[in-house]
Amino acid sequence: MSRIFVFGDDIDTDVIAPGGYLHLGIEDVKKHCMEAIYPDFWKDVSKGDIIVAGKNFGTGSSREQAPVVLMELGISLILATSFARIFFRNAVNVGLPIGTITGPLEFKQGDDVNFDLEKGELIRAADHKAIKFKAPSGALADILSEGGIIPYTLKKLGRLPDEKR
Repeated sequence: MSRIFVFGDDIDTDVIAPGGYLHLGIEDVKKHCMEAIYPDFWKDVSKGDIIVAGKNFGTGSSREQAPVVLMELGISLILATSFARIFFRNAVNVGLPIGTITGPLEFKQGDDVNFDLEKGELIRAADHKAIKFKAPSGALADILSEGGIIPYTLKKLGRLPDEKR
């Protein structure tokens, strides 16, 4: 079971991973993730939770720390009506599942949900209402299924990541 966190349009990477904290390392960045719009986000988010947002999620700088910090906090899926291109690719590269949604979202902050990445469905637990989303396909889906670009590339090369040797 996952819980939804709802955000609006144009959530930029400086809100997700504030630049003033990047030199401190990911553990400190986690404490400041989303603080400009949700100060206790890092305390409230749990492993498996989902972000649902509006258009242009991840706009701004190309910092890879933005999807990484969300993964480190436990976010298991981000759905938005659209993504900034560089955030979209960074999310895929680090293995953070993402998908696009269309139409009005009838789910709200705190709803408990389940999701099926292969079917592209987000299902509210309370009433089993489902919405469809479009997950990356083709090579991007393959990269996500391997956990990111590095594990994907190592597999293609026939090598194991260092931690699996």
